[in-house]
Amino acid sequence: MHYRNAARSPIGIAPRRRLLGTAIEWPVNFCHPNSHYRWRGRHEAQVDMPQNSRSTSACRRNAGTEESGAHLRLLPPRSAARVVARERLLAQLRDARRMRCIVVQGPAGSGKTTALVAWREALLPLGFDIAWLTFTPDDDDPTVCLDDLVGSLSQVNPSICKEAALLGGRGMDEEAVERTVIALVNGIARHPAELVLVLDDVHHLANARNHEALQWLLDYAPANLHIVFASRTIPSLSLGRLRDQGLVLELDMRDLRFTAQESEAFLKAQIGDISTKDARRLHELADGWAAGLQLFAIRAKRNRQGPNDSASADMPAQLHLHDPRAFADYFEREVLSRLSPSEVELLIRMAACARICGQLCVALVAGEQNPAEVLALLARLESDNLFVAPVESQDAAVWYRLNPLFRETLLERFGARSGRYQRDVHRAAWTWFRAHGHADEAVRHAMLAGEPGEAADLVLAVARELQVGGELRKVVALMRMLPVAEIQARIGLRLWMAHLHLYARDFAACETTVTSLQGDIDQADPSLQYRLTLLQAALAVQRDDTDGAMSILPRLLDAPAQADGLIVGARNNILSWLYMHRGHYADARRMQLDTPPILFDDAPLVGTSAGTLNGRCFVGFSYALEGKFVQAERICRDVLFEADSRGSPAAEASCLAAALLGEVLYEFNEPDAARKLIEGRVDVLERVSVPDSVLRVHTVLASVHWLAGHHLDAMAYLERLDEYASQHGLLRLVAHGLAEQVRHHLSIDHFDAAEAALARLDSIAARVPQERASTLTAVAALTEQAHVDWCVAHEDFEAAAVRLQPLIALCEERGWQRHAVRYEMQAAVVAARLGRTAAMHKYVLSALRRGHRLGLVRTILDADRAALDVIHAVLDATPEDPLLRFYASRLDAAHQAAVAVAGRRDAPPDARGNISTGAELLSEREAEVVHLLAQALPNKKIARTLGLSPETVKWHLKNIYGKLGVSSRDEAVARVRDFELGCASGEIAR
Repeated sequence: MHYRNAARSPIGIAPRRRLLGTAIEWPVNFCHPNSHYRWRGRHEAQVDMPQNSRSTSACRRNAGTEESGAHLRLLPPRSAARVVARERLLAQLRDARRMRCIVVQGPAGSGKTTALVAWREALLPLGFDIAWLTFTPDDDDPTVCLDDLVGSLSQVNPSICKEAALLGGRGMDEEAVERTVIALVNGIARHPAELVLVLDDVHHLANARNHEALQWLLDYAPANLHIVFASRTIPSLSLGRLRDQGLVLELDMRDLRFTAQESEAFLKAQIGDISTKDARRLHELADGWAAGLQLFAIRAKRNRQGPNDSASADMPAQLHLHDPRAFADYFEREVLSRLSPSEVELLIRMAACARICGQLCVALVAGEQNPAEVLALLARLESDNLFVAPVESQDAAVWYRLNPLFRETLLERFGARSGRYQRDVHRAAWTWFRAHGHADEAVRHAMLAGEPGEAADLVLAVARELQVGGELRKVVALMRMLPVAEIQARIGLRLWMAHLHLYARDFAACETTVTSLQGDIDQADPSLQYRLTLLQAALAVQRDDTDGAMSILPRLLDAPAQADGLIVGARNNILSWLYMHRGHYADARRMQLDTPPILFDDAPLVGTSAGTLNGRCFVGFSYALEGKFVQAERICRDVLFEADSRGSPAAEASCLAAALLGEVLYEFNEPDAARKLIEGRVDVLERVSVPDSVLRVHTVLASVHWLAGHHLDAMAYLERLDEYASQHGLLRLVAHGLAEQVRHHLSIDHFDAAEAALARLDSIAARVPQERASTLTAVAALTEQAHVDWCVAHEDFEAAAVRLQPLIALCEERGWQRHAVRYEMQAAVVAARLGRTAAMHKYVLSALRRGHRLGLVRTILDADRAALDVIHAVLDATPEDPLLRFYASRLDAAHQAAVAVAGRRDAPPDARGNISTGAELLSEREAEVVHLLAQALPNKKIARTLGLSPETVKWHLKNIYGKLGVSSRDEAVARVRDFELGCASGEIAR
């Protein structure tokens, strides 16, 4: 898909009526329809629909998709046909189009938004992409603010927000917010065009967390991102550094105020002929304030005569923003007082809705007025183009928004009515929206109508569709709006609450909710009981707890007869995970590839497409655990392609497939390809995927960097794995990370560090009972593996040989063929050291035959530095075997390729340019980070030392690598040291 013009597509904004050069299209209604009130369904509760109602299915259909009004919050207002030239202001904006930040600050009605709309029209032909987001008071919720920010950028190019969207709803702590912002920034940096992000009405954001997120977005912005803040007040952002660098344009009322010539041109465009004297008089009265000029123009049009002194004399003498009440006073005196009581009543009711259409207006008056009269009034308002403006819609109805300043006046009257009156209006609105399939807007009005129970029922009705559509974060937002009492009163919502705790990785809260539900769900309801069982099993998967899953296996197998495809698909995926970790690989695959007769008597059942992709991933994982990487590669490549094309609904499948493919690529000696595939996905994987994916990503990246000689980066990934696994109590993952640390430390003779890691491993292994056929079986194996590495490093080959025998036997028993190959190669090297030629031959030939069949490369090369020497010694002494000779030649080529890559990376700094150029560009903070890097501190410790977050440290590292022209911690430290040595040599020479 071509995204350059995505912001102008039918799903983005209305087609442009014409391109602007030096003219601004000024809306006749003096403030744009999006400025204050827009669709709010993303974060509001929903209401009930009768289960037998025809509208129930309609709401469900629309719940998981963007409704006709949903995208309006992400759009600029539509351009109007009347034109006033403001070349002066437009030229300033056009010249600043490549600045990092533009701030447009001015009072209501000063023309901020209109100027930016015109600027947008001027930028589009220049190849700029523009994202737009108008904030409202409801956006002050950080969850909503961040979701809307992601949504606005998705309008330009969905791939920008792919990773950020996956993180949505999975926590709003400071680190989670920063992770999301950084994911957005990385996506923007990959976008091929210049991108302008317009954030309108920023004054509605008061929450410090929102200000922090916007500050990060500004601080981390790549070169192709240009951010515009439009606000009535000065934004709470730190712009000093950007000002010093000349990267900020700041416009205020002095720039926005019309000149006398612009005022005259504007008035002529609005009301026809006007003398220069009269135009100047109105300009002085309005003080160049656009909204004031528009008020005068409306008055003059109504009088059907040219403006004169008497016509303007009864207008407020000071229509500056010093007196915003002038809006309400004018509307009260000059508009509402001239309408009939029935027309005023309709307008007041219309103001309760963020958007309106003819049939909705009829419903709001509920038979109190003639429908024909209602439609006629709406048509007249539109034709006069005074108080309503059409908005984009994806359904058959024609939708409008009231002029926001006019609506503010009407809402004051609405708020002065009785509580019962207000509830009746909102009840009429939510009933209409529900009946017409607009669930989100129905929710808003149900809550305002004082019917939280109805809202809770509707959330329960639409949650499943949102889940199927990959929109669990919307379920999170809806649930947050419901009163706790309404959630607690519904078993279904409590189940969803447990599910959302799992989604947010709050496992303790999930377990507490599940425990409370166990005694409350009626045994007579097998459907709810089984959903609870699935939740328990899913929690066991996330905790890497096969024992916990086994304890509920009978209930897991006993799916209710009426279970739908989604339930059965989820059950099959959990069973596949359980079977493969117990060494029953064929059973794991059978759960996905056919229907086991022991479980079903009818035809195979499938769940969602995303669930099916997850199932295929587990098939691939089962092959990888066995060591059958050729089969695993075929599956994960296909799944990754399909999952990435489906976006958020297939997020988990995409993570699973990427982690698996990364392991495959490393095994096949393609370390750079593995790094490029998974390094940018680490944050998302930690928040989205199962522990198996996280384990593979971190261990593969550690191996990739170690192979390249980037020891600090390798250990940083193992430290990060340790931190993640320790936080969630995942002993198997902790053991994997420690075993890798032992191996790497020993390879460079860091015996103290290796001994410390080995002691921790022994402590963990002592806590795991023996004879457990679970994921924890790997802990004992990993501990033995680390002891073997320790013995070999200390040349205690006899002890190593003794420990290797049961390890090989365990691998044979559990079907871990890949690990068996590794241990056989180690046993062969140990046998060679002990002079046991027969044993050496036996182990080498067994490892080669099995490794060739499985397609293994790095497993053999990483087993021991002497592996290739031992292989050739054995092959030279045995009868010619073409297959094994061919396999050995592949291993030789892979080894040489890895050596060549490492050699290029170890080239002298001068081979890649002048060191001083990069080092001199380092900021003071970046220099501090490099200094701590040289002390081999992991990101978290650097963050603590400097008082930063780990995500900020990662961002500094990215900038440091770019400035120094390096790709790793080790290279960055070496480059700066070389620079410092060069400076010292120069000082000595002088």
